Amino acid sequence: MKTVRTFHEMHWLVAEAKRNLRIIAVNPHDEATQSALRQVESTQLAEVIRIEDELPERAAQKAVAMIRRGDGNVLMKGLISTDILLKAILNKVSGLLPEGQVLTHISVAEMSTYHKLLFFSDVAVIPYPTQKQRTEQVRYTADLCHRLGIQEPRIALIHCAEHGGRQFPFVDGYEDLKQMAASGAFGRCIVDGPLDVKSACSIEALKAKGIQSPLEGDSDVLIMPDIEAGNAFYKAMTLFAQARTAGILWGTKCPVVVPSRGDSAEAKFNSVLFALASL
Repeated sequence: MKTVRTFHEMHWLVAEAKRNLRIIAVNPHDEATQSALRQVESTQLAEVIRIEDELPERAAQKAVAMIRRGDGNVLMKGLISTDILLKAILNKVSGLLPEGQVLTHISVAEMSTYHKLLFFSDVAVIPYPTQKQRTEQVRYTADLCHRLGIQEPRIALIHCAEHGGRQFPFVDGYEDLKQMAASGAFGRCIVDGPLDVKSACSIEALKAKGIQSPLEGDSDVLIMPDIEAGNAFYKAMTLFAQARTAGILWGTKCPVVVPSRGDSAEAKFNSVLFALASL
């Protein structure tokens, strides 16, 4: 399988698979969502089923029920509050999160200043990841990379420096994650950290600091320390590096596309593409 390095290649991967996939879109009333879904249909990547109801809670429940019945493969948020959709998704009886699973958000970015897609987690769901949640973030991102042809993803555990300290106790858990990766707990991958973003993604920065890392400044994945770092990184990339981005919720019975109301049609289409490619 060819390694996917751009959204164009991701599109090709989904199109070539020629699978009969269905997207369940909840109240897709806004123009950007409608445009993204029209592009999905015109390129025959998937069938789109639109669930519309003047009561958003009812629309969310209908859509989630369809996924549970096996009538859809991807759930997509339209003009509906994320809180309302998440309430239906997280319902312990009728929702989409299996018991014991961790719900997290995974983003991917393509930019002219980096030579491949860059995945990162979490910018939208988990404020301060516990060790269990961070473990699953590593597992999920490694799995997604494998599905996109990245045979040995390089996963960086991000921090503001290459060392911890009393004020950053969560960094102690990084050593356990590295040992788990070395033992094969996440499949074939390389995990290292703590590293700052620059050292994780630049061999020149790594050498300048005199740091030895098996990632060699060539990371595929950045596991952010918390939502504040992740969200700031995401916004900075889109504003200053004009990054093209996509994001999905992972850990549920199907990938869930939860774009922001302000996202462009292209960003929403890319997120759908990412969801379809993850299947």
